[in-house]
Amino acid sequence: MARFFELFCLTVERIAGVLIAAVTILVVASAVGRYGFTKPIPDAFDISRLMIGACIMWGFAAVGYRGGHIAVDLVAETLSLRARRWLDVLAWSFLLFFVILLAWKMYDRVASALRSHETTFDLRIPVWPFLGLIWLGVVASIVTVSVRLVLLITGRAQAMPTEMERPIDG
Repeated sequence: MARFFELFCLTVERIAGVLIAAVTILVVASAVGRYGFTKPIPDAFDISRLMIGACIMWGFAAVGYRGGHIAVDLVAETLSLRARRWLDVLAWSFLLFFVILLAWKMYDRVASALRSHETTFDLRIPVWPFLGLIWLGVVASIVTVSVRLVLLITGRAQAMPTEMERPIDG
């Protein structure tokens, strides 16, 4: 099972990487077109902002499993390992709750864009596929955060180490 989730997380990370590479290429090409040839790429702004949203959500899904996010651990520093684990369980439970809410609201946004035939400004490209990609990233986040929470509850994942327990990078 751990192998499956490692592969899932690797796939999520690759999707996020491809998306950020595509955004980078689009923004650079549009800037070169605009300032070098006075011919910007139509809808580059709309497409890049939607794809950045997808990058963020797919990247968040990868962080959801690995737990490699920035954390302020003022309270955790003073707790025992067992208490820290339960504090992490509580924190990840809240995170899961809010990610589920985000997925619900994001689904409403995708459905709204589909119903209203919302498009980009210049080329009239439908917006709902981009919003759907963002929503899929949120759904992937639900999966990864849920797995992380189960691993914390069952003791198969470590609580976040305190500053004193972190290895020193040389």
